[in-house]
Amino acid sequence: MTPTTRTSPPEAADYRADLQRLLGLRSVHYEYGLSKEALFQEALLHDRGRVKRGGDSAAPKALATKLGVQGPLLFYTDPECTGRRVKDTYAVGWPEVASQVWWKDDLKAYDPDAYQGLLQRVVEHLNQKKARLYVKDVFVGSDPSYAVPYRFVGEYAAHAMFAHNMFPKDVTGIANPESKRWTMLNVPSFTCVPARDGSRAEAVIAIDFRNRIGLVAGPADYCGVVKKTIFTVMNFLLPNQGFLSMHCSANVGQRGDCAILFGLSGTGKTTLSADPARRLIGDDESAWTGAGISNLEDGCYAKLIDLNKEAEPIIAAALSMAGTIVENVPPLPGRRLEDTDPQELDLADRSITENTRFSYPLTANPNVMPVRRGPHPETIVLLTADAFGVLPPVAVLEGRDVMYHFVSGFTSKLAGTEVGVTEPQAAFSACFGAPFMAHKPSVYAKLLREKMEQHKARCILLNTGWSGGPYGVGRRISIRHTRALLDAALRGDLDPSKVSYETHPVFHLRMPTACADVPAEILNPRHTWKDKSAYDTAATKLRDMFRKNFEAKGFAQLGIEPVM
Repeated sequence: MTPTTRTSPPEAADYRADLQRLLGLRSVHYEYGLSKEALFQEALLHDRGRVKRGGDSAAPKALATKLGVQGPLLFYTDPECTGRRVKDTYAVGWPEVASQVWWKDDLKAYDPDAYQGLLQRVVEHLNQKKARLYVKDVFVGSDPSYAVPYRFVGEYAAHAMFAHNMFPKDVTGIANPESKRWTMLNVPSFTCVPARDGSRAEAVIAIDFRNRIGLVAGPADYCGVVKKTIFTVMNFLLPNQGFLSMHCSANVGQRGDCAILFGLSGTGKTTLSADPARRLIGDDESAWTGAGISNLEDGCYAKLIDLNKEAEPIIAAALSMAGTIVENVPPLPGRRLEDTDPQELDLADRSITENTRFSYPLTANPNVMPVRRGPHPETIVLLTADAFGVLPPVAVLEGRDVMYHFVSGFTSKLAGTEVGVTEPQAAFSACFGAPFMAHKPSVYAKLLREKMEQHKARCILLNTGWSGGPYGVGRRISIRHTRALLDAALRGDLDPSKVSYETHPVFHLRMPTACADVPAEILNPRHTWKDKSAYDTAATKLRDMFRKNFEAKGFAQLGIEPVM
């Protein structure tokens, strides 16, 4: 193996003193600012932990394919952490933030005394074992008006490599950067003890807003924790500056028109935002500031399960790129990974998890906006995939409608996708990313409406779900028609001055009566059902689900107007 190469940037001189002052780390060994090639080699040599239930706690977690360092790194998480540990994610309940945070199952309050004791024990664990720690300095955010320095400190080289892939390295002009730095301490080798540490289980992900620390203690080594923890932080910080943080994709058209697309998994957000006629700003985490739209990231973290390589050629090509990370895709039966070409991997193999993932740099996309920024959006798209078959394929929203549907964050689960799901089920996630929203949903909804009206942006609800009946009876709205509706909205063809509308009697949505390249009869969903009475019943049932969710979440008390 080629000897590991190391770099020593000018800023390296202070990080040791900073980490001793902030955390108390004294007797550890650091690898600072390694190149991605060096991190690849370090991961193969040193990343060790459990990868199977009941398995060896010192098993290799990182492996190479036939391409070696010129191809992807394969990383395998703890079997209890193939996704985010939602029930073990907390923010420290410091008095100064307790009234601001939206406490919920996805973000519970951690007792400050218990947290301080836990942090001290984690640090002492590292000092005693003279741990090998990887340090990577990056930024979160492309716009210096809000971007923060982000220092990853952790036991796995693969995680440091992930941080390099996913975050900007080149942000300049941040005022007083050291006063804004966030540090993640990521220690999978520690085991939390609930009775001692105040935790629920053997792992804790804790956000400390007072000291700007993200603590990951215990087997919580899913790579997404490295990005979603700091995204939750940014969702707290940006609104306090009057900026809107968003779980959305964003792109820019040939005439300089920007669009943002919100949507939960399965709604088509990634597919629709990857338009060859439009330049990508980002596909997941964005900010809307006084200057326009900017990407919080510098990479993509895509799902791999059942990847259609013809439909997603960028992801397919990136599978063979140097410096990318493939997470939890199993080896081929009877084949060693070192004898396997990345393109041979079975991307339909669910034997480890449904949530197989892939991290690659944004530059793998051939059509990206310079410095990951764009102007104020002209079009806001709220995506849904209605498996009940009752929502219109497109509706035009005004201010109070936008706030209602934004905090609702509706889509649906399909029958058969989960054990016991025999018919479509409603899924609501406020702001299209509830687990990561640190403020109450109304904070983001009010900012969205204010910015929409200030910059005269239009907003549509775009349904990529079913027509003519529910899932199993009707048909999914064709991608050709969906793209035609989206393109019409982006051109302004669905603006009130250019098309007439009818109002849905149940959902009170404004539906255009005509759109180029789309059959007029599908624009009103009731017309696509043979049994009109059955449609009315199904539509009323879904409306009542919206109302129940609205009441259960207390949105009226947060100042959101009910629109249906």
